[in-house]
Amino acid sequence: MLRYVLKRLIWVIPVMLGVLVIVFTITYFTPGDPVMAILGTNYSPENYEMLAHEMGLDRPFHEQLWSYFWNLVTKLDLGKSFSTNISVSSEIANRFPVTLRIGLLSIFVTLLLGLPLGIFSAIRQYSVLDTSLTTFALILAAVPNYVLALVTIIIFGVRLKWLPITGLDSIKSWILPIAANSLAGVAVITRMTRTTMLEVIRQDYIRTARAKGQKEGIVIRRHALTNCLIPIVTSVSGQMAHVMAGSIIVETIFSIPGMGMYMRAGIASRDYAAINGSVLLLSFVVCMLNLLVDIVYAFIDPRIKAQYESRNKKMKSIRKVLPENAEVA
Repeated sequence: MLRYVLKRLIWVIPVMLGVLVIVFTITYFTPGDPVMAILGTNYSPENYEMLAHEMGLDRPFHEQLWSYFWNLVTKLDLGKSFSTNISVSSEIANRFPVTLRIGLLSIFVTLLLGLPLGIFSAIRQYSVLDTSLTTFALILAAVPNYVLALVTIIIFGVRLKWLPITGLDSIKSWILPIAANSLAGVAVITRMTRTTMLEVIRQDYIRTARAKGQKEGIVIRRHALTNCLIPIVTSVSGQMAHVMAGSIIVETIFSIPGMGMYMRAGIASRDYAAINGSVLLLSFVVCMLNLLVDIVYAFIDPRIKAQYESRNKKMKSIRKVLPENAEVA
């Protein structure tokens, strides 16, 4: 298992390298000039050339890319913001915990609501509850999170005045951002759980467990849910990336001082260093979350774990079930 984790960690390196090259290339060739964004319309050619030289933007593309990559690898330096001249690393260190907290809480709410709703919908198939949950899930899955954010602001913030609509000053101020960021995921997990559960509860071993007199709750929890977790976890891994990316949009709408507002300000001012650093960090977080999901696979399904066990450990397991003098080929 340790070898598998190390192998996956090594694969993160080329993934991050590819993300770096792609993002740096896109920002370099995107229309707009960060020097003009700072100087405005009234500037002299001398001032333009001097500022471009200070920012390192007067060099060719390959030199800028290599310099950025070398500083990142040797010094873990993401550069300085073009607009504020503050280290991108320090800005990210202050803002990323907010984005991570919103993302993790959104994932928690997605699982907390999506799993039980999908189970209830499956065990009461074609009932009023099943029809209502399915319809509600289809509607939520089709609505983007920024639309949900605006709708929740209008209803609960402006009209009813129950919840604050900006900042993170109190516990109440977390409710709308997390709800807007997780409701679409709840719909996806609900539908996936329902579909997978319907396939599992029709299997012979479920009927056998019921025929033995097992309580319905135990049948669903120990036999059905355990065997349908693999596709659910796979769906969750896709929702993790969606939630982390969606938290950036939600932060901008609710004026939350996280990575979202930092990236939006960087895009508006052509701040390439801020954009590159933010995208690299979020890409790394998504890679780590996917690695975590792959590790969870091994704990859910012993067959997957057996694929990554060492040969000696497999031989010991085989010898335990063989006669004492038997030889293993």
